[in-house]
Amino acid sequence: MAQYTIKELEHLSGIKAHTIRIWEQRYHILSPKRTETNIRYYDDADLKALLNISLLNERGYKISKIAQMNQEQIMQKVQQLCETHSECSAQINTLVSAMVDMDEEKFDKTLSTAALQMGFMDTMSQIIYPFLNKIGILWQTGNITPAHEHFVSNLVRQKLIVAIDGQVVRRREDAQTFLLYLPEGELHELALLYMSYIIRSHHQHVIYLGQNLPYADLELTYKQCRPHYICTVLTAVPERDQVQQYIDKLAVNFPDCQTLVYGHLVQFENLRFPANVRRLSCMSEFVSLFRKASV
Repeated sequence: MAQYTIKELEHLSGIKAHTIRIWEQRYHILSPKRTETNIRYYDDADLKALLNISLLNERGYKISKIAQMNQEQIMQKVQQLCETHSECSAQINTLVSAMVDMDEEKFDKTLSTAALQMGFMDTMSQIIYPFLNKIGILWQTGNITPAHEHFVSNLVRQKLIVAIDGQVVRRREDAQTFLLYLPEGELHELALLYMSYIIRSHHQHVIYLGQNLPYADLELTYKQCRPHYICTVLTAVPERDQVQQYIDKLAVNFPDCQTLVYGHLVQFENLRFPANVRRLSCMSEFVSLFRKASV
């Protein structure tokens, strides 16, 4: 069972630590435990309870009123928020709770409801990406396992593939070609799949080569297809001290197209980007490319 400090609860719930302490003292909404060395900590049940309480409080419910509700009543109120309104924070917190419990039905229902209400692209930008950021906090603090990450990634991946499959292909006459791939050893595919969805939604041409692509195959495809753009995501590969070398290699080997690179490994300030390689700091920056006349 995971253990959380009060500061971790603050980051995950958005409720300040001193407020959490006041709520504990006045309303007994949480019951922190203590380690053998007398250090306070919270468990998964406390996290889920606080996520639900913070949602109701954010929506105008007074904490004194919430404290009078039992767990079932709180859950019913939260469920109503998720199903009847486009309440992004409610849906994000529900996804966190579903992940902790590995509850596929709840996870799927939450995303499906959001997609129907908001559309798939807004669901990705306003719910899935903020949710994945919370996952990052949980991962950094050791409160989720690789199994949790795989559980979430596979469900989101399924949604992306279904959304891409459901797109109507109406390529523009002046469509440009985007070649999408992940380097050999790189398996984190969600961002690349979303890029594919965005490109197709703007009626451009996608060549999707996917995960774990040997560099020689990338070169062969480039020579054959002559894409206007190459898109890749560097999350775990290459090693951090080899990222600059990899960027320079892309610039030299693919001089006649623009290479777009995204991901954790390209966000460091000391990296240099040649004229034909562009760093994307966030996915909204990628979306904004399609507002320009050149794409």
